[in-house]
Amino acid sequence: MSNEVIYFVFSGVVILALIFDLGLLSKKNSIVTTQKALLQTAFWVVLSFAFCGFIWFEHGKEDAVKYISAYLLEWSLSIDNIFVFIIIFTFFKVKPVNYSRVLLLGILMAILFRIAFIALGSQLVAKFDWVMYIFGVFLVFTGIKMFSSKEDHDFDPETNWAYRLMRKFLRTTNQEPHNKFLVRIDGKVFLTRLAMVVIMLGLIDIVFAIDSIPAVFSIIPNPDDKLLIYSSNIFAVLGLRSLFFLLKGAAQKFDYLQQGIAVVLLFIGIKMLIAHFVHIPVYVSLLAILFFIGGSIIFSILKKAPKIND
Repeated sequence: MSNEVIYFVFSGVVILALIFDLGLLSKKNSIVTTQKALLQTAFWVVLSFAFCGFIWFEHGKEDAVKYISAYLLEWSLSIDNIFVFIIIFTFFKVKPVNYSRVLLLGILMAILFRIAFIALGSQLVAKFDWVMYIFGVFLVFTGIKMFSSKEDHDFDPETNWAYRLMRKFLRTTNQEPHNKFLVRIDGKVFLTRLAMVVIMLGLIDIVFAIDSIPAVFSIIPNPDDKLLIYSSNIFAVLGLRSLFFLLKGAAQKFDYLQQGIAVVLLFIGIKMLIAHFVHIPVYVSLLAILFFIGGSIIFSILKKAPKIND
């Protein structure tokens, strides 16, 4: 099957999945419960793994392992996004009834930015081999910084560049949005808090994409494998909405998740720097991602568990 047909299949699957998710699993202006979020998360994860099976059938085992490794890497990195999203929603006082559609629009906006970043990154990697070393150094630096910082807890939307950019160049209002994204005041159209959240989610994802896109190229270094890069990224980002509802009540339970993600970035960065001298198989990267992310989550839960007195 040609790549054009596979792209068509992938696009069709994503569109049908969104229709199914929004039409059957979600209802407009309804609060998403933990049970429903678990169902939605399972839906996107199963769909992502089913597409992995499709890649295996069409392109073979090696491409399937690359895809699932890149997907799990993006999925784990996206968990870090969620904690920032929670802070943004709290700052703008978004009502739970509006969470779902605001997240959907913000995530669709983020996907457009991801596509642009991947296209740019692929062109750079194809023309300049040394770009991979820059990516590697950047990921090592980011991993070291993330390991020792509390960036998520210190995130302040009011001082963030995206918020200040909107306030400076766009007409915005803090009045009650009444579930609207745009309001007319004195004959002029203003963005409500809901619209500001959508834009901010998309812009903030640019920061996360700067980390995650180079990391994906360590798993899939061949710029001709755009299908694997696009599909793994898009499936991971589409699952963000349901993952948000699943984790928003447990945001404070994963104290060591950031350190786990930092170690993954360190591993990926070092792998890119030594790729010319040492070949690390893709399955090793997959195992490393599972071990460090899973281990940090389990360690966080164990540290939070109440101690039994003898």
